[in-house]
Amino acid sequence: MENVHKRRVRYSGTHPKSYKEKYKEHNPEKYADTIAKVIQKGSTPAGMHISIMVKEILDFLQIKPGQIGLDATLGYGGHTKEMLNCLEGQGHIYALDVDPIESAKTRERLEKQGYGEEILTVRLQNFADIDLVAEETGKKFDFVLADLGVSSMQIDNPDRGFSYKVDGPLDLRMNPQKGDSAADRLKEVSFEELVGMFTENSDEPYAKEIANKVMTWRKRGKAIETTTQFKEVIEEALCFLPEKERKEAVKKSCQRCFQALRIDVNSEFEVLYAFLEKLPKVLAPGARVAILTFHSGEDRLVKRSFKELQKAGVYSEVSKDVIRPSAEECAQNGRAKSTKMRWAICAD
Repeated sequence: MENVHKRRVRYSGTHPKSYKEKYKEHNPEKYADTIAKVIQKGSTPAGMHISIMVKEILDFLQIKPGQIGLDATLGYGGHTKEMLNCLEGQGHIYALDVDPIESAKTRERLEKQGYGEEILTVRLQNFADIDLVAEETGKKFDFVLADLGVSSMQIDNPDRGFSYKVDGPLDLRMNPQKGDSAADRLKEVSFEELVGMFTENSDEPYAKEIANKVMTWRKRGKAIETTTQFKEVIEEALCFLPEKERKEAVKKSCQRCFQALRIDVNSEFEVLYAFLEKLPKVLAPGARVAILTFHSGEDRLVKRSFKELQKAGVYSEVSKDVIRPSAEECAQNGRAKSTKMRWAICAD
């Protein structure tokens, strides 16, 4: 059978909205001018992620050539690359990620930029297992970074189901090859569990109303399998609000409920708790740790852990207050606005 040449999808008009149509943004090496224009407008190019608080992280970590480091959440690799530059070819960074799709792309991209296995080891592993990483490598770390945010390339890709703004499967798993999707969870979760999930994971004020509407859809045999369907559930649940308030309320409840489901599906609080508990065991004397959080629940866990371990003498110093990104950075990258950074220094 003769192969039929398939043309690449092109921009439809001058401002494509479809994720897959933005082929220029998916190829930053070839279309650097397009990438620069998108970033200049304060947006994140499709398939990319703009690293947050790079200067503040590097200023604190004070990385020196020859040190051994851990990037607990590799993502797009922006932070990793900057930390590798600080090593000046001497030392090593171990980078972890549970996303098999994006971590493979990042590994290949960094390798092409000259960061091979002699200085960078990428592992498809959850950062809750940092103790296993330290045991397997026989190394203790001089610096550790954990960026707890979801990467932009995950949020923007409709196939991953992280955003209510575009239609796609209601998945929300960091590793789509393991565990139950968000759609699966909504088929089995009880009313009480769902109210607790929305309340505890994202402080949703209309948790009962939205959970009740989920149950109504289930009783009627209506599927909640896509991002659009879940948004419809939230819209129906908040229909009692005055019209002038409803649009903004639906938007905020969508943000909170998608976040709550994502946290539940990926066991994010349990993973963070395990990471914080195991962290001191993998640190070299004087090691520095920086953690970026993106909502109050994460920040409370980090703050409590750092303070308790400082009292126990494990950390010699911890940040007294959160460090925030600059106004300039927030203006350039809207996704930086909710970021909080806390740090700790291991006792000698």
